[in-house]
Amino acid sequence: MTGAEHRKFRALFISDIHLGSKPAKAEFLIDFLRYHDAEQIYLVGDIVDGWRLKRSWHWPAAHNDVVQKLLRKARKGTEITYIAGNHDEFLRSFQGVHFGGIVVADRVIHEAADGRKFLVIHGDQFDQVVHNVRWLAYLGDKAYDLAIVVNRVIARVRRILGRPYWSFSSWAKIKVKKAIKFISSFQDVLAQEAQRSEVDGVICGHIHHAAMEDIRGVTYMNTGDWVESCTALAENFDGSFEIITWAQILETAPVPATREIEKRGVVTAFRKDGVKAA
Repeated sequence: MTGAEHRKFRALFISDIHLGSKPAKAEFLIDFLRYHDAEQIYLVGDIVDGWRLKRSWHWPAAHNDVVQKLLRKARKGTEITYIAGNHDEFLRSFQGVHFGGIVVADRVIHEAADGRKFLVIHGDQFDQVVHNVRWLAYLGDKAYDLAIVVNRVIARVRRILGRPYWSFSSWAKIKVKKAIKFISSFQDVLAQEAQRSEVDGVICGHIHHAAMEDIRGVTYMNTGDWVESCTALAENFDGSFEIITWAQILETAPVPATREIEKRGVVTAFRKDGVKAA
């Protein structure tokens, strides 16, 4: 794929948007949803960041636009399922309830076009820190906020120098040995849960690390996030899956494909052709 073009999928899986938080790249997601449609969309947790909204209210127009965009897709016939996560855990008491055509659930089983079945779950249920040491989870959340601030500064400098986007916070997570061990452990536990659920694989979010891996015969797929990497998981009509990195698509998109994005002031940090970022 050489640029931004409209694509239709059997299913799209998106998680960790964190609407209500300043780092959320809502404008990027709006444009992603403009170029991508699906028969089914799964919102795999942490769509709304209740933790940050409790601390201080932050809800700019772009965050509301994401909600409206999803509701419009639901009205046009897209089946949308909202899987609650830890940052929007308040929704777990509304399982089975429909909001504007969007149904809330804690976990669901998705059957792919080729017959394979996947457990779709946010994944925080298997994060011992989140459930057993809540204060440490909140502390980690604040540390993540700080990493995002540092990330913004680095990204701004790289834009000035004409360099492509590079995520400091993602790099730091991968380089820290404990983070690598946590990601590996998280993947293993989710794969075990898929086996217990007697399905072929698991689709999750939570750790902001997009991946597609085979773990002892179980297909593990993570959707990533819309705070740093701007990634989504997509199922094609033949049952195959792919990770879409919207940042990379913007980076290679020709000027006409992104002109409307630039007019609306969306950050174009991922472009290489010299277009000034907003």
